[in-house]
Amino acid sequence: MCAAAIDRGHLLTEQANPNSEALDQLSSLELVDLFNQEDAKTLAAIAQEREPLARAIDLAAAALAQGGRLFYIGAGTSGRLGVLDASECPPTFCTDPELVQGIIAGGPPALLRSSEALEDRAEDGAAAMAERSVGDRDLVVGITAGGTTPYVQGALIEAAHRGAKTVFLACVPIDQVPPPGGSVDVDLRLLVGPEILAGSTRLKSGTVTKMALNILSTGAMVKLGKVYGNRMVDVSVTNSKLRDRAVRMVRDLANLNRAEAEDLLDRSGNRVKTALLMHWAGVDRPQAEQFLTQGGGQLRQAVTLAQSATSPA
Repeated sequence: MCAAAIDRGHLLTEQANPNSEALDQLSSLELVDLFNQEDAKTLAAIAQEREPLARAIDLAAAALAQGGRLFYIGAGTSGRLGVLDASECPPTFCTDPELVQGIIAGGPPALLRSSEALEDRAEDGAAAMAERSVGDRDLVVGITAGGTTPYVQGALIEAAHRGAKTVFLACVPIDQVPPPGGSVDVDLRLLVGPEILAGSTRLKSGTVTKMALNILSTGAMVKLGKVYGNRMVDVSVTNSKLRDRAVRMVRDLANLNRAEAEDLLDRSGNRVKTALLMHWAGVDRPQAEQFLTQGGGQLRQAVTLAQSATSPA
């Protein structure tokens, strides 16, 4: 049985967009131009919330640095975007799959088949936090374009009760939907305005959510030393494309030819950071791994440690 209907017509995400009133009469080219015009608003929305987004990055990095986890939780499109971002962290940054997790109302089947009715159960969101033993070292990011999804609200309230840090990501202003439980650690409002197709939040709201999650997870991984310069030096070498990327990073950063880079990468166990440290500091693989551990996984710090340890007294 569906939950009792609530009039959400006042929400920014539910309103009709005056710029698309003639949507069903537009040519294909006019449709593309209109989408392009409206999607430009996603960049402005991110810029407007730059400070809350930066605080979310710091919270995520702090949680992961102390052995905690980053959870995304949502329903429908919001849930799918969270799962997508979480699933891309292990291959990009060689993280444990448990470190960043996406939770969607309805579980894995909801990724392929709509199960939006399940978003009305706040108790299921709370249960998802209990099932994963969310605690005071974790960060939970609740994603709901319209802000009212009970599943997400229930999860954030339960997460806060368990001592976790919380982020509320919504595309409606705070005066329309206050944060769950009255407060969260970061309240992130990405205001892109009414959708071209009224209420279809997989459009601008989905786009701006994907942008924000890209920034959040990548920013946190940069803080954790998963990046050197602008290279993904913790890449997981699991296929030919990623092997090629790893070889090119070693070749470019170590100033080697391709054959030399491939040999060095092989000797490092396919670990780019290990390979670079072996080359730069003139150490073997076990020593390089030891310095990386001592440096908290930060390649620059590990280089300093290795050079200090191997330089003449």
